[in-house]
Amino acid sequence: MIKDTFLSVTGETLDKCLWPVEGEAKGIVQLVHGMAEHIDRYDGVACALNAAGYIVVGHTHLGHGPNAKIKGYFTDKNGWDALLDDTHRLRKDTQAQFPRLPYFLLGHSMGSFVVRTYCLKYEAGLAGVIISGTGHFDKPILAAGSAIAGLQCLLGQGQKPSMILHNMNFSANNKQVDNPKTESDWLSRDEEQVAKYNADPLCGFPFTARAYADLFTGLKQLYPDKLGAMIKDIPILIFSGDHDPVGANGKGVTKVYEELKAAGVKDVTLKLYPDGRHEMFNELNREEVYADLASWLGAKL
Repeated sequence: MIKDTFLSVTGETLDKCLWPVEGEAKGIVQLVHGMAEHIDRYDGVACALNAAGYIVVGHTHLGHGPNAKIKGYFTDKNGWDALLDDTHRLRKDTQAQFPRLPYFLLGHSMGSFVVRTYCLKYEAGLAGVIISGTGHFDKPILAAGSAIAGLQCLLGQGQKPSMILHNMNFSANNKQVDNPKTESDWLSRDEEQVAKYNADPLCGFPFTARAYADLFTGLKQLYPDKLGAMIKDIPILIFSGDHDPVGANGKGVTKVYEELKAAGVKDVTLKLYPDGRHEMFNELNREEVYADLASWLGAKL
């Protein structure tokens, strides 16, 4: 892994990681990480993709990582657009460094929502899109969340952690886990991986009210009537554990798959892993997940 930095569209300096390959590369995979974590956590899947012949690159979002001015806060205005534009800036920089290689975008959890909305704006030229640990949110839920976040921002609490939204978002996630040992057991059946997450000071922090408002703004762009902007012949892989509460135990993930098919996307693949939880790259069967991902990428070159 080569650690570096690049400049956000907001002017802030963001951490970047590049995992090069020895010899000739088959393509590039850009990782887009999830909520309240950072890009270094993806070393396992990046190394597996390196072994399969792919250069891997990714950055740590605004409001995340050791350089965050305010944890869980993107920027003062249009925070979701800033996430999309940062992702695109890193893509363009990487493509300039490695021209003519097929380019894939992979987003996990909140990163999956970033990638899905990114595709409505910047999808052209991608060789494929991978969506991990995603979910589906109905309009009433987003309306309620937006109202709470908006009120907190109006009350001058935009830069403060929104514990009411944090609890609404995460409190139920462990309910289907038998005898959970920690609040994060819903992430993975691998207790060692959960312990690493819990011990990481750069993981698990609550989002601010402003960032939640930005998140809900992004999620509202994913309603079915917006998906006509998708390019129909760029292949998409969607995968999740069928015990992932973010994806409603597979039901929400399946709904995303069906909406993309209904929007006319020609090549959409859905994979649900039995008993898998939210972080399939950190699950007990992660080697299977790595192999499936490499196989799908190879088929789309």
